[in-house]
Amino acid sequence: MTVKSDFTLGQKASFLHFFQKNPFPRKTAEIHYRSKNYLCVMKIQLLVIGKTDDAYLSEGIAKYAERLKHYAQFEMKFLPDLKNRKALSEEQQKKAEGELLLMQFQQSDTIILLDENGKQHDSVGFANALEKQMLSGSKRLVFTIGGPYGFSEAVYARAQAKISLSPMTFSHQMVRLIFVEQLYRAFTIIKGEPYHHV
Repeated sequence: MTVKSDFTLGQKASFLHFFQKNPFPRKTAEIHYRSKNYLCVMKIQLLVIGKTDDAYLSEGIAKYAERLKHYAQFEMKFLPDLKNRKALSEEQQKKAEGELLLMQFQQSDTIILLDENGKQHDSVGFANALEKQMLSGSKRLVFTIGGPYGFSEAVYARAQAKISLSPMTFSHQMVRLIFVEQLYRAFTIIKGEPYHHV
């Protein structure tokens, strides 16, 4: 059997042993093996509008983004703020930002919006939902944070899901740090590491 080249020699041997003991088709077996061993092949992107203004937020985000590299192919992408924002109405801002966001999405992406009306999870529930996405075969999972007024109808129509981090309201910049910490926490829960203390 040919084993994907991004496995180390030790991982190849371990996967062959796993495959022999589990009655999955070849592709399904690899997905389960990667999930079981926390080798996430799915790319995860956090897409946001505008740079992070406060240094303490940037430092915190960078800390967790670096930690996430041990679990997944994670990147955070910043789209530029709208020019002449103050001259635009709320709806005009959402439409213009929506156009920027839609240009970033690939056809095969799974889009999840961080939205105040989205589904709320506790940390374990979010970890379970993330693991299901890992097993789904999706190539890229794009978590998206909009501007201060939220998303356009076109972006809502493109998304597969919406999640809310809390019934409380946070600034769209503060949400960035909270989310990357929760994403890191989710991976440690999946792996059974002691970071998350219930």
